[in-house]
Amino acid sequence: MKPYHPARFAGWLACFTLITYLLSVAGLLSSDIATVAAWITLLTMLPAVKTSARKQSTVLFLLGVGGIATGYWQGADISWHSVFAANVPLLTMFVAITFLSLTNAPGGDEHLPTGSKAAAITAFGTTLLGAVINMSVIFVFGDRLKRNGTLTDAQQILLARCFTAAAWWSPFFIATGVALMYAPGMAWKATVAPGAIMALLGIGYTLVDVNRKSTTRFEGYPLKAESLMIPLLMAVSVLTLHHFFPQIPIMLLISLLSVLGTLVCMRQCPRLLTLKDFVDNRLHTAGPQFALFLAAGVFSAGIKTVIDLHPNLIDLHQFSFDANMFAILLALMITAGLLGVHPVISIAVVSPVLLPLAPDPTSLGFLFLSTWAISTGSGPLSGIGLVLTGRYGASSRRIIRNNWHYVITMWVLASLLNWVLLA
Repeated sequence: MKPYHPARFAGWLACFTLITYLLSVAGLLSSDIATVAAWITLLTMLPAVKTSARKQSTVLFLLGVGGIATGYWQGADISWHSVFAANVPLLTMFVAITFLSLTNAPGGDEHLPTGSKAAAITAFGTTLLGAVINMSVIFVFGDRLKRNGTLTDAQQILLARCFTAAAWWSPFFIATGVALMYAPGMAWKATVAPGAIMALLGIGYTLVDVNRKSTTRFEGYPLKAESLMIPLLMAVSVLTLHHFFPQIPIMLLISLLSVLGTLVCMRQCPRLLTLKDFVDNRLHTAGPQFALFLAAGVFSAGIKTVIDLHPNLIDLHQFSFDANMFAILLALMITAGLLGVHPVISIAVVSPVLLPLAPDPTSLGFLFLSTWAISTGSGPLSGIGLVLTGRYGASSRRIIRNNWHYVITMWVLASLLNWVLLA
């Protein structure tokens, strides 16, 4: 008889969290069920969460609890539901979009194309596919491109930067869900244009950089046109439905479309066995996201409680959230990300501090999206950086050396674009 391992059921609990949340939105269940399910899911996943993510999450949780306890002791009105349920919609969205990786066609045995055209196709393929199937695109492309277990510098920076460029515009990227949660009133459609401009600028800069770094002809991914149909179809579906049904929250719309899109467009057969294998063996790896997002919700609630009790503790009322503050905060948040602080943590810190200033929600959301896109695609301690170092033999020092100028350039461009279009 096999020994009992809680992680064996983590994937199914994650699915249960998704289903109960969707039913609660429809008014068929209490939202407390999904909240409890999310925290139980975290407990089953926690043993498999890496030490760094576990430490960050624990510190966040304890600081948040400390702030809430202080507020409770001083008579503050605590909404316990908002404390523990703050980021449950984010997690359900993350679980839903994770299924979209099943819509990606398995790689074939084609010869790798080479040259500048191959680099451009790989770059745009990475951002378009990554916009929907998320981190899976790094493994699909990276495993196909690697030689002796490693990727060239040019391949590394192209995959990392072009994948995270999708954070600027893709509704299926978890960064969008975070921005919607922590920039109340943000309209996703309002950030699509500046986000798409930044993504194109980032990809263009990267292609120039790749051409400069490649000592031999760049080997790219043998992308087929039909591989891009599902990402484009999903993006068009979100835009269309959001236009005609603006009353449906965008995160709920994305969650529903992700599940339906997977069931309709998944490639592997037999479908039931494929779905069961996916839930059994892949969904339980979402532990870091559950840990960070749930802890960040408690942390943000703790900060908000302390600020409400002591409004002069961090008093920024003499300032306004203008273009200068945007640029300064973006630089600080990117730096934190490069030092290993997950973007959702810095966003959870900044949001409750800025909201009393009544910032423009589109500009605030663009700040959060830019932080995510730039820091996660450029540092060795982000999720992408850890994949490159752990799976493809990249050097942390070389990742920093290859990306420092990209970070500065994208920070300047994002700050200018915010000043011209949004501030």
